[in-house]
Amino acid sequence: MIQRVFIIDDDPAVRDALVTLVESVGLTAERFATADDFLSSYSNEIPGCLITDICLPGMDGIQLQQVLLERKINLPLIAMSAHGDIAMAVKMVRRNAIDFIEKPFRNHVMLQRIHEALEIDRQQRLLHAEDDKLRSRLSLLTPRERQTLTHLLDGKSNKIIARELALSPRTVESHRASILKKMDVDSVTALAKQINNIQQILTCK
Repeated sequence: MIQRVFIIDDDPAVRDALVTLVESVGLTAERFATADDFLSSYSNEIPGCLITDICLPGMDGIQLQQVLLERKINLPLIAMSAHGDIAMAVKMVRRNAIDFIEKPFRNHVMLQRIHEALEIDRQQRLLHAEDDKLRSRLSLLTPRERQTLTHLLDGKSNKIIARELALSPRTVESHRASILKKMDVDSVTALAKQINNIQQILTCK
């Protein structure tokens, strides 16, 4: 799916200028006058980034950022304002906004932040896709295989696992082979490369 740059500003001139800037480098832009307009049309499956003015009619930039957090919308956000409200800017950056840019902005600075935000979004979506894949593979494991997997990730040998789970070494080896097949890896070493994501998912189960 094509990445999009979502622009929220109540000033038509600013919206038009940003759209022209974004499209000048071959990117796709969508414009909105209010935060509510954006929220009513955005789907979390659409990749991209968000540029929003802090001072907006109705819901302001900080309130919008809070709604995004509550809805678990991780769209990278670039905040901007003509008023140089440092306190508001610091608050948004602390909530993981990419940057705060004062108006009038420099085109090359804005484009640099946009490209950074789009790359962050791309990387986040790759990680989420990998997590989804891991969850799908983990769902194929039996309860015993999940127990065995936890011990394998702790670096324990088949003999130790067999003793702790009251199983025969042959049964543990069978579980191990089944785990590797279902997780689509060739060895425990390869499985260990996924250890952080796997352990996070196991903890959430």
